[in-house]
Amino acid sequence: MGRMITIIVGTNRPGSNTRKVAAELETIYAALKVPLHVLDLAQLPPEIFSPASYAEKPKSFQPFSDAVLQSSGLHVVSPEYNGGMPGVLKYFIDMLKFPESFERRPVCFTGVAAGIWGALRPVEQLQAIFGYRNAHIFPERVFMPQVNNLLDANGRIKDAELAGRLKKQAEGFVGFVEKLNGVKLRG
Repeated sequence: MGRMITIIVGTNRPGSNTRKVAAELETIYAALKVPLHVLDLAQLPPEIFSPASYAEKPKSFQPFSDAVLQSSGLHVVSPEYNGGMPGVLKYFIDMLKFPESFERRPVCFTGVAAGIWGALRPVEQLQAIFGYRNAHIFPERVFMPQVNNLLDANGRIKDAELAGRLKKQAEGFVGFVEKLNGVKLRG
């Protein structure tokens, strides 16, 4: 494993609020001086969606797979679509190498939703999947309900308390990753 956190933007919707929240997290991790990589599912190569990809992954998918395998920890930002995680996020998980992609890898979750529950359901679904895959699940989750009211015109979080919870989550996750992996991430 490398010495970086990888943020997974859990949707391929262009201009999503999920991507905006991930950008906030990028700023937070940068302030913590933690090396970071962002995997935006909007950038998945179209050929990964061919049914033949189950048997043989296209070379264009390799950077996505490598980013997960080389990461010290994964911070998944997921929206809620129809009471669950986006299909593209589950498909992305299914395309990654088994079992090494998640086995004993620390993972953290932030949920983003237009509704009042802040993506509680998709985060719980993801916890079940990652638990099944033997990942180390960081227990501090952040849920962002009615996200359209939480972001300003520039896509930044307006609410200081919520921004503070994201910062606390990121700080805690860095400590969790460092302790579990026996590495120092902060520069």
